[in-house]
Amino acid sequence: MSTMNISLPDSLKAFVDEQVSQRGYGTSSEYVRELIRRDQDRLHLRNLLLAGASSAPTEPVTETYFEGLRERARGAAKVTGKTRSRS
Repeated sequence: MSTMNISLPDSLKAFVDEQVSQRGYGTSSEYVRELIRRDQDRLHLRNLLLAGASSAPTEPVTETYFEGLRERARGAAKVTGKTRSRS
């Protein structure tokens, strides 16, 4: 693992310290790593959304489409043995 040193104004350092103690992080490094991971996830989702928005239009989504999804999910659940009865 690499090391990176950052400088923060006192107000941000106090905020980080508070988040570490209140949210159960062991160190400020754990907190910062979590923030970076979340930012990576956010950027990945943004890129997926932009790719979807710029892709060619597809056929309209209908009830038949959703029923097909349900059937595929039921089939996958049966294969893995994770069926759940409907109430």
